[in-house]
Amino acid sequence: MSRIGKKPVSIPSGVSAAIADGVLTVKGPKGTLTLNLRDEISYTVDGDAILVKPANDTKQARAFWGMQRTLVDNLVTGVTQGYTKVLEITGVGYRANAQGKNLKLQLGYSHDVDYAVPEGIEIKTPDNTTVEISGIDKQKVGQVAAEIRRWRKPEPYKGKGIKYRGEYIFRKEGKKK
Repeated sequence: MSRIGKKPVSIPSGVSAAIADGVLTVKGPKGTLTLNLRDEISYTVDGDAILVKPANDTKQARAFWGMQRTLVDNLVTGVTQGYTKVLEITGVGYRANAQGKNLKLQLGYSHDVDYAVPEGIEIKTPDNTTVEISGIDKQKVGQVAAEIRRWRKPEPYKGKGIKYRGEYIFRKEGKKK
């Protein structure tokens, strides 16, 4: 029995949800998002809530129940508030600069790294060591943040690299003399 799956997803005012042809469409002030629905789960839009229940009593239906409810909740949150990930760059000479639909990163390589920002994602650089990634699709925001972080992961000795805000870097002691 899924504790998360039992809770209905509330639909705030200004947001509309509709189910058609196996696709849930959620429209809100920030945009429109869709989700392909699973056959093992039944979805119902009931006034100001979306109910997610297993369609049958199989192990697979119970396994998908909580996850599908969370995905529906992510759609509603995305079209109302949106999602933001903040990356912090640490290291001498490491910096970032957003230029239109590109992000220019200087990460200690012999060349600058140019990252093309995908559609639906907005990147801001309030200062040259902070990158703010925002959008309405939680999965896409997280994927872009992971791709940027992959260019220079934080290392455990000095902590240099790109890390998420609030991420703890396990530090190691250097070589003993």
